[in-house]
This record gives sequence, C-alpha cells and structure tokens, in this order.
Amino acid sequence: MTKHQAGSDSPMSFEEARDELVQVVAALEGGGLSLEESLALWERGELLASTCQTWLDQARARLDAVSSDQNEPV
Repeated sequence: MTKHQAGSDSPMSFEEARDELVQVVAALEGGGLSLEESLALWERGELLASTCQTWLDQARARLDAVSSDQNEPV
C-alpha cells in the first residue's frame, strides 16, 4: 500500500489511487488471504475506486466548462 492511508491529511492523486487500486485487485485475485484481510482490502478498494471516480468526475466537469466557454458567442 502507499503512504496514503485512512486519515491522511493530503489527498491522493488520481495516479496514486489508481496504482494502489491495481495492487488491491491483484492481492484479492491472488487469494490466500483470510476473510478479514479480504474484507479489509475490498473496503480499501471501494474507497480507492471512489477516489478515482471523483477525480474523473472533476476532470469531466472542467472539460465541460472549457468546452462550453469556447462555444459561447464573443
């Protein structure tokens, strides 16, 4: 896992969240974990996926804003 854990003061970048999510998925797919470990990883993965989605939603909103600004008459 990365340096960003629950309760960290600095927000994760999209790339950090995505990379850690890849690690979580690989660990879950690899198996050999206890139920408790699997549940903890699943919960972490859900949080990371939500973080990624928030970044993507914000990027889409910025692109939409720029696009609509360019389409306005001068």
